[in-house]
Amino acid sequence: MNRRCSFSSFVFMGNTASQDVKSSPVAAATEAVAAVVAAEAPKKKICCACPETKKLRDECIVEHGEAACGKWIDAHKQCLRREGFNV
Repeated sequence: MNRRCSFSSFVFMGNTASQDVKSSPVAAATEAVAAVVAAEAPKKKICCACPETKKLRDECIVEHGEAACGKWIDAHKQCLRREGFNV
């Protein structure tokens, strides 16, 4: 039998009047997710990350146009991803 756990089962289990909202399983899970997201957040601003690949990308685009610089654009995106940005 495949049983799903719904949000309503957390809210209505037991005496909700006496439960502390911060000690609920939902609140604990929310706090855990927030901690993971904060730990994975980039340490730099995106404009300051990967200056080497950014410079090469920008120079190529100015000189040759965006269509001819896919290699440098992809290299800069990969660098930003390694720094923790979602691009």
